[in-house]
Amino acid sequence: MIFDNDGLLLDTEDAWTRAETELFARHGHAFTMAHKRDLLGSSRAVAAAKLERILAAPGRGEALMDELHELVMAEALAGVPPRPGALELLAALADAGIPLGLASNSAGEFVRRTLGSAGLLDGGPFAAIVTADDVARPKPAPDLYLEACRLLGQAPGACAALEDSVPGVAAAAAAGLFVIGVPYFPDGELPGATLVAPSLADATVHAALGLQASATH
Repeated sequence: MIFDNDGLLLDTEDAWTRAETELFARHGHAFTMAHKRDLLGSSRAVAAAKLERILAAPGRGEALMDELHELVMAEALAGVPPRPGALELLAALADAGIPLGLASNSAGEFVRRTLGSAGLLDGGPFAAIVTADDVARPKPAPDLYLEACRLLGQAPGACAALEDSVPGVAAAAAAGLFVIGVPYFPDGELPGATLVAPSLADATVHAALGLQASATH
């Protein structure tokens, strides 16, 4: 079982939104929910290209991403809460003896800080943690999920992925995993997901993973 992090396991998106709002303000633009939807789940390279376009800053994408990284790292110091049902699902899977992994498009430094703030790093539930720093191609390429499966010693076809974004679903599906989509925005669409549920607490998620139906809608 392999989890995405941002917006799926932990509600880091609030921290990202505050950082993105500040970045846009510094460069004379207002950050909107349309921008949020556009950037959600994007790899660094893709986000850099989008920021160059949105902020009318050609050739400055990498510098903008460095600036955004500093801002979101500072925001993460305040801690990030888990998404609804996340900790309960992790506990149920661990109790069932199912190996757990995490595959994130974010930088390793950010992933470690947010997992640590939620008590999920040292001595946490994950046997494998793979970030954008660990692979040649981030999501939507399958590399992150293939590497997580390798570290868990599991064939991709025997694993399930939980994702909240279009690039994440595409990556997991391309790697050959069973994909459960939990969209960050309630009206979000996740084409390619085998199952779509409103939250990790939903009984359909637990049932799909072979857990007893102890979750609620």
